[in-house]
Amino acid sequence: MQYDVIVLGSGPGGYVTAIRASQLGLKTAVIEKESLGGVCLNWGCIPTKALLKSAQVFDYINHAQDFGISVDNPSIDFPSIIKRSRDVADGMSKGVTYLLKKNKVDVIYGYGRVKNDKKVEVVDNNKTDIYTANHIIIATGARSRVLPNIPQDGKKVIGYREAMVLPSMPKKMVIVGSGAIGVEFAYFYNSMGVDVTVIEYMPNIVPIEDTDISKQLQRSFKKSGINILTKASVEDVDISGKGCKVTIKNSKGEEVIDTDIVLSAVGVVANIEDIGLEEVGIKTDNGKIIVDDFYKTNIEGYYAIGDVLPTQALAHVASAEGIICVEKISGQNPDVIDYNNIPGCTYTNPEIASVGMTEEQAKKEGYEIKVGKFPFTASGKASAAGHKDGFVKVIFDAKYGEWLGCHMIGYNVTEMIAEAVVARKLETTGHEILKSVHPHPTMSEAVMEAVADAYDEVIHI
Repeated sequence: MQYDVIVLGSGPGGYVTAIRASQLGLKTAVIEKESLGGVCLNWGCIPTKALLKSAQVFDYINHAQDFGISVDNPSIDFPSIIKRSRDVADGMSKGVTYLLKKNKVDVIYGYGRVKNDKKVEVVDNNKTDIYTANHIIIATGARSRVLPNIPQDGKKVIGYREAMVLPSMPKKMVIVGSGAIGVEFAYFYNSMGVDVTVIEYMPNIVPIEDTDISKQLQRSFKKSGINILTKASVEDVDISGKGCKVTIKNSKGEEVIDTDIVLSAVGVVANIEDIGLEEVGIKTDNGKIIVDDFYKTNIEGYYAIGDVLPTQALAHVASAEGIICVEKISGQNPDVIDYNNIPGCTYTNPEIASVGMTEEQAKKEGYEIKVGKFPFTASGKASAAGHKDGFVKVIFDAKYGEWLGCHMIGYNVTEMIAEAVVARKLETTGHEILKSVHPHPTMSEAVMEAVADAYDEVIHI
């Protein structure tokens, strides 16, 4: 019952942390109340990408004629699409089971709570056990945020978990919120033939993105038939009838939208309740745990990583935080994370990928900037692939050539953003990117072309 490290939660933060700790020679256990892999593998990143792939395949079939191929009467088997998504998630969860076993990490199932004196209480089927560790790492993740005026009943008003396993396809859906979760489901259900309306309180959809990106996604969505209402708030959802009546308020006043289902996608909230923080005395602020650069809380021997922190709620951030945390515990001297160089990806059609400052942020910070854009309409590879929507946008400091930000929208751009992340980590200048020969024809050469535009050397536009 005595460990060097106990990790509370087995999501992409928790299981990665546990494996790295074991690799470093620390006797390690991970505690999980549900399924190994956490929300990301079971109810988030992975199964949603499986759904989106089905939507992408159906899109291809519906536009097969554009490629000189005839396909007669394609149809959707919605339960099979859902089943494939669940099978993919189950396979990944089994993969995590294998990795933990391979790395000699003990898996303890049950609901865990941290206790004083570096102990963790685990309750499973009315049985309670106490485990002790020199280091306890909280990685309990987050869940769908519920707003008071949009209570979720799990049937007519749902969160992301229910949206992944609907028993049948609705005819109409209202999605509240246009962050990554909202717009990904908007794309999926619209592709399946559902009449989708997206309601966003802010002036632009995907509001954390560069304004040019938001405007391009809005154009692409409208072209696909998605109805978008910005600067709008949901005042009430009436579920007393057969469907839902959604009362929204915008600059024109109030209107009522009839729909079958409302998906509330207004963000996530950290899972920090009822896990013993108050008893131990671990400090929190605004619903998040407070830690130092190496993820120590204010109480010796207790740490926290991932979505319970006020850092970006992303799987790759949680994994990186966990690795740094246990490397520091083991006596190494890892670099701290540069949270200004974290890539964000949204898997709509077109995809969005970004890192660093937006143009607005760079100007607000007082930089004199060079901005370059290269549209995929001018890309030979994009034209051949039939994916001409979108562009690459780059932002540089005019004085020193520092790469301040990179923003992409288009086909498969989530696979392209890593170039900018690595280049920024290495403090690469615009001229160095411009003079690095990129392969042709590729989508990725649009990065070089956008840099060329910033430095008035662009040839292909």
